[in-house]
This record gives sequence, structure tokens and C-alpha cells, in this order.
Amino acid sequence: MARRCDITGKGPLVGNNVSHANNKTKRRQLPNLRSVKITLEDGTTKRVRVAASTLRTMKKKAAQAASAE
Repeated sequence: MARRCDITGKGPLVGNNVSHANNKTKRRQLPNLRSVKITLEDGTTKRVRVAASTLRTMKKKAAQAASAE
């Protein structure tokens, strides 16, 4: 299974580990994925893998929508 957010499509990034002696070795920075259940429009639930930053944004948007009503 790919390490990718099902909603935003965020995936692994590539960078360097840099030591104190300035030696550089390749590394992968993986997204912080969480498995959550979401409720669809027809009432069924589905399990999706979502990045933690996306969850924070979704909660923020839901709170704003609830306060606007």
C-alpha cells in the first residue's frame, strides 16, 4: 500500500541527513498518516488514510462551518 494521503495526495519527500561533519546521506521524509473512518453521504462509513495536517484542516473547516450556521 502506498504511503499517500487519500484526500490531498501528500506522499514521501526526499532529502538529506546531514551529520555534524557535514556528511550527507539520502533519506525519505514520510507523511504522518492516520487511519480514520469517514461517513459518506449515503450513511455508510469508509476507512481512509489521511495525513495528520489534513485532519487538523478538516476539523478547523468543520468548526468554522458549525459556527457560521
